[in-house]
Amino acid sequence: MADKPDRVTAGPDQRGARTPGRLERVLAAAEFAVTAEIGPPRGADAEPVRRKAALLRDWVDAVNLTDNQSATVRLASWAASLAALAAGVEPIMQLTCRDRNRIALQSELISAAAMGIPNVLLMTGDDPRHGDHPDATPVFDIDSTQLMRVARTMRDEGLLMSGRKIDPAPSWFIGAVESHSGPADSGTGRLAAKVAAGAQFVQTQFVFDVPAFAAWMSRVREAGLHERCSILAGVGPILNLRALDHLQHRVPGVHVPDQVADRLRAAGPDGIAAAGTRLCAQTIGQLSQIPGVAGVHVMAVANERAIPGILELAGLPARTSLPAGSSLPAQASLPARTSLPAGRPDAP
Repeated sequence: MADKPDRVTAGPDQRGARTPGRLERVLAAAEFAVTAEIGPPRGADAEPVRRKAALLRDWVDAVNLTDNQSATVRLASWAASLAALAAGVEPIMQLTCRDRNRIALQSELISAAAMGIPNVLLMTGDDPRHGDHPDATPVFDIDSTQLMRVARTMRDEGLLMSGRKIDPAPSWFIGAVESHSGPADSGTGRLAAKVAAGAQFVQTQFVFDVPAFAAWMSRVREAGLHERCSILAGVGPILNLRALDHLQHRVPGVHVPDQVADRLRAAGPDGIAAAGTRLCAQTIGQLSQIPGVAGVHVMAVANERAIPGILELAGLPARTSLPAGSSLPAQASLPARTSLPAGRPDAP
């Protein structure tokens, strides 16, 4: 393979042609994609992001950089995205509608493209009442589905919401989030609206009930939505009893079946971390066998160090890392991947 240039960015090249990022090309090649999540710090230092990105660099195709997650003040997602890119990991910049009007949202999208951030994940955002500034005024000028339509128009037609031209037009791979829980048809209806608006990949809420998720994916396939966007199933390790209680009772859209909770509690306080790691790896193996699942999104915020071990236990190979400060060049071949063995690993 030819030597990589010192810096390669996804987005328009010097001739205006769009160069897809690594995540987009992995999904287009029907490889099993892996993304993870990094929560930026509450402090004026990007080193924690670079350190966490270095832990994940050889194991993921891209990482989410959250946008003031849980409505709490953090390092901005765009700044964290640049830090991850500098550390050799392709960023997915989250952008919520909670804190910005349509002018600011469009400005941030243009800026992301200008700085070489190849992927954006567009979300409505948590209400500030649940965060560390409960008296903050929420904006919610538009919602996430409207923002996806705006982003697609900016990219494909080079137009702002005002109708004014953008020159040059920005470029990104557009993502959304989705919960698979709820009434039988509600999840697919929301997903269909997001895909119609412009979503090209979707990361789901945590999956602990694999049969229920498989049933949801069956409805997704019946609607043909898996052919129009890539579905990345959300997974994550439950490493202590407090986290189990939080996920089981306090996170909307997450269902932890009783048999899963009982299995983890039976491991006891000293054994739950190992049991949760095995369960997460097993879930990845099961999800990889569901038709239409394009990959997994591993959420272990504040426990990113556990992710490589989970992926290795699940049978997912390491991948070629990127040089610091670059995205994978378009001509470079992707690392070979093999399908996961059915049900692996199945250790209790």
